Amino acid sequence: MLERVRQIWLLLATVSGLGVSPVFAADADHGGDLARRWCASCHVVASGQTQASADVPSFASVARKPDFSPERLAFFLLDPHPKMPNFPLSRIEAADIAAYIGSLRQ
Repeated sequence: MLERVRQIWLLLATVSGLGVSPVFAADADHGGDLARRWCASCHVVASGQTQASADVPSFASVARKPDFSPERLAFFLLDPHPKMPNFPLSRIEAADIAAYIGSLRQ
């Protein structure tokens, strides 16, 4: 139910021309849950994580890149990538993961 309410709110914000980006309405906590479930086998997604692949960036290092943008990252996550498994993410899930990664920026 909450997911459906968020989808409707995002649609209304976009259609009404408020200029509200979907990433600003994203749920970083939900993105963290998704990241721990789907991304932690390859990436370090949280500070307490002890295992990950050596040749992939941690989420914190992605967040600290000078050109980091949650919007661009969300779109990147929606495209199939040869180096990454093809997870069937919705736009909201991609935005939530991008918001989570953005929350790690320090």
